[in-house]
Amino acid sequence: MTVNRTIFGRPLRSVAFDIFVSGAVALFAVAGVVAQPGGWKATLVGVAMAVALLFRRTHPSAVAAVVAALALGQVVAGWGPLAYDIAVLVALYSVVKYAERLRDGVLAGVVAAVGVVLAALQTEGPAWWASALYFGLVTGAVWLVGLNVRTRRLYVLTLEERAATLEREREAEARAAVAGERARIARELHDVVAHSMAVMIVQADGARFMMDRDPATARAAVKVVADTGRQALEEMRRLVGVLREPSPPETAAAPGAADGAGVVEPEHRQPVLAELPALLDRFSDAGLRVRWTVTGEPASLPPGLELTVYRVVQEGLTNALKHAGVGATVEVTLEHAADTVAVRVVDDGRGRPPVRPAPSGGHGLVGMRERVGVYDGRLTAGPRLAGGWQVQVRLPLPSTPTTEAVAA
Repeated sequence: MTVNRTIFGRPLRSVAFDIFVSGAVALFAVAGVVAQPGGWKATLVGVAMAVALLFRRTHPSAVAAVVAALALGQVVAGWGPLAYDIAVLVALYSVVKYAERLRDGVLAGVVAAVGVVLAALQTEGPAWWASALYFGLVTGAVWLVGLNVRTRRLYVLTLEERAATLEREREAEARAAVAGERARIARELHDVVAHSMAVMIVQADGARFMMDRDPATARAAVKVVADTGRQALEEMRRLVGVLREPSPPETAAAPGAADGAGVVEPEHRQPVLAELPALLDRFSDAGLRVRWTVTGEPASLPPGLELTVYRVVQEGLTNALKHAGVGATVEVTLEHAADTVAVRVVDDGRGRPPVRPAPSGGHGLVGMRERVGVYDGRLTAGPRLAGGWQVQVRLPLPSTPTTEAVAA
């Protein structure tokens, strides 16, 4: 893990580099105190330039103005170019690279050009133009390097901002997808609980009327009421758990749901496992080669759990049609065990893209993960080494038995 250390709100490496540059300029100024024109006064000017360079990243335009003013005072004093005048080039580079507006860099370039002419005029000998050419080339090269680095820096910042924006959009879309899927799960669980409550009322009425004439039937009806009530209570707890999950404000959900074969299910309709063969036929008609296998002794599942199994198969087939394509072979396995029910949807990935994109059956893995999580199940999804994609879901069965008998 990379740790970015900061000091005074700035990266430690940047501060250390600026201190090094400032120290080098100050060293040049102090080292020439004896031999350079101006003596200790020139040294003070160089030290002042070095101190100003400490702020070249945060206040580049102000630093450039201060260094330019000090350099102008040096020229007026007639000291000529000195070793610590490297600070002028550093300030020029900094204002071109770090200034908010490139206009400041252009203005600094013009001032530097004037300084080049003034410094060349103070050079001894008739070939002052050679000094002007040399100083001009060095100054121009520094300005162009600063401009190039500035362009690359702004380009990188633009890419980082764009990446951050896309990441925020993806996170927002994921939160919206989770919120929409949770709202849909909550509606379906609400319908399951309402159905259970209706069954309890019918059974209770039947038990009340049969209590004197047929006590055995009445006892069976009361048992159904108790079992259904326990199941409804468990579904209600799951419903409350879904609604209590932290999520962003719910987005509007389209009424009904379309599977990958293009069939729209009406809103509030609760599919059951008995309808799985019809679902498989629809996907076969859409172009998939579906193989259906049921292992184990089928058990009577609670309506909510039964709905989850149906939705997992539906979403798995939809993803296979969308991504593996028409003509792909899909194996759907439903395995019943004593305490679990498992679903496996595997495609070979060898189909061809459909002529028209298949409609989405929901929110893909997000929806399946939310549904499986409601029942404390385990979801595994990913590519296969042999090609294609697989989805495996294992759901624990409730400990309370489910009775479907209805009292006469």
